[in-house]
Amino acid sequence: MTTVEKVEFSSDGYRLVGNLHLPEPGTEQRGAVVLTGPFSGVKEQVTGYYAERFAARGYVALAFDHRNWGDSEGQPRQHEDATAKVSDLRAAIGFLAARPEADPERIALAGVCLGGIYATQLAAFDPRVKAVALIAAAYNNPELIRDRFGTENFAALTAEFARIAQRQSDTGEVEYWPAVNPEGMPAGNPGPEPYAYYGTERGATPGWENRCTALSVLQELTLDVDAFLPLVTAPLLIVHGSGDQAIPVADAEAAFAAAPEPKELLLLDTSDHIGLYDDDTYVLPAIDRAVSFFDRSLDRSLDPAFAPAFDASSHGSDRS
Repeated sequence: MTTVEKVEFSSDGYRLVGNLHLPEPGTEQRGAVVLTGPFSGVKEQVTGYYAERFAARGYVALAFDHRNWGDSEGQPRQHEDATAKVSDLRAAIGFLAARPEADPERIALAGVCLGGIYATQLAAFDPRVKAVALIAAAYNNPELIRDRFGTENFAALTAEFARIAQRQSDTGEVEYWPAVNPEGMPAGNPGPEPYAYYGTERGATPGWENRCTALSVLQELTLDVDAFLPLVTAPLLIVHGSGDQAIPVADAEAAFAAAPEPKELLLLDTSDHIGLYDDDTYVLPAIDRAVSFFDRSLDRSLDPAFAPAFDASSHGSDRS
C-alpha cells in the first residue's frame, strides 16, 4: 500500500510544503520523481494525481506547492515567478536526493502543462536530473505567443502589463485577475476548458484560489522553452494529446524534433487538453509509458536498438 507524508523543505529561504507519495516499503532505494504542474495548480490537483500513480508503480514521488502558491510561503500570493519556480524545483531535487527511500542517482522530473517548461529549464542545467517526462506540456516562446495573440492584441496586452506594473510600483498594491475565466480575458488561463477543470468540482480543493496576479500572465508570455530544450542531455519523453486544442500537437512534435537524443514521443488520442490532467483513460497510458521510460533511462539501459516495452497501439502513436 502506498502512503503519503506531508513534508517541508527550503528554497531560497522560503518554506515549501509538499506531499511525498511513497511506494510499498522495500529493502532497496527507489527511483524518484519530482512533479511540477499547470499554471495556478497546487499539490492536491494534477501533480498529486500523477504522484499517487507513480508511487503505485514503485516510485517515490513528490508533489509540492511552489512558493507563492498553496501551503508554501512567498509573496505576493498566487504569483507566477518563472525564475523562482526553477529554483524551487532545484531545491526539490535536493530534498528527494537526501531522502533514505530515494536513490539520489535515479531522480527524474515530470512536468505537466506549464510545468513542462520549468522541468525543461532545470534539466538543461542540473545533471542530477537523470530523465525528463513532458506531459501535455506547454512549448511557449515569445514569438509563438505573439503570433497566436496577433501582433496588435499582443502589443495591447504588453502595454497593459506595463501600466499594471507602474501602478503596482506607485501604490504597492498588487493587481489580481481570475486564474480561470470561462468568458476569456482577463484571466491567467482564459476560456471554458481551463474552467471545466479548475472552476468545477473536478479540480476543487481547499488550497486553490481562483485568482492570480495580473503580472503572472506576463511571466507566461516571456517563457522560452526553445532556449533550453537543445541543452537537455537527460533522456526525454514527450507525451501529448492528438486532440489538444489548448496546446496543439504540432507544438509537441516540433519540440520533439528539436530535442537531442535520446528521446521518445507518445501521442494519445485525446479530445482535449485537460484529459491528461485527471482522466485515467489518458493518464494511465501516460504513466505506463513514463514508468517504462524512467525504468530504462534511470538504469541507463539506453541502447538505441532497445525496443520500447509499451504498446501504444490502443491509445495513440509512438515514436522514438
